Amino acid sequence: MPPELHPHHRLIIEDDKGRREFTLNNPVYSIGRDPKCDIRLVSQFVSRRHATLVQLPHEDGIGTTHYYRIVDGNLKGKPSANGLLINGRKLQAHNLQDEDEVVFGPQVRAIYYLFNQDPISTIPPDEFDITLISPNMVGDPEDSGEEDEDEDDLDDSVVY
Repeated sequence: MPPELHPHHRLIIEDDKGRREFTLNNPVYSIGRDPKCDIRLVSQFVSRRHATLVQLPHEDGIGTTHYYRIVDGNLKGKPSANGLLINGRKLQAHNLQDEDEVVFGPQVRAIYYLFNQDPISTIPPDEFDITLISPNMVGDPEDSGEEDEDEDDLDDSVVY
């Protein structure tokens, strides 16, 4: 049986504050200018409650996986002033897919990323662990009995 992949949802925000990364795990996120928002956008062109991210289960019944839907405005149905531009189209709502771009206003955007990763392995390491060693790492120059004339010159010129 193939290993089950675990999705990791990330949202990269670019606004007047710079670039920030959010790992999405919660069932709901508020996005906007309001300091009480879960994901705060720093721009005068963004509504206080500009959008909402909602986590939904996959309808095809694949394990416990889920996806995120972004909706314009707040959960009470009040839309934002400027709306959402998703992948170049003005939409009220959209099921996010890997590398979707959401524009909230001038110079305020988000990129959504979905990473499918294997679960962390709990099996012990392979008993035949191989460590690669460079030929320069083998042996100690002091043990070789040979002295490098240039090395002595360097030691005399070093100031401590």
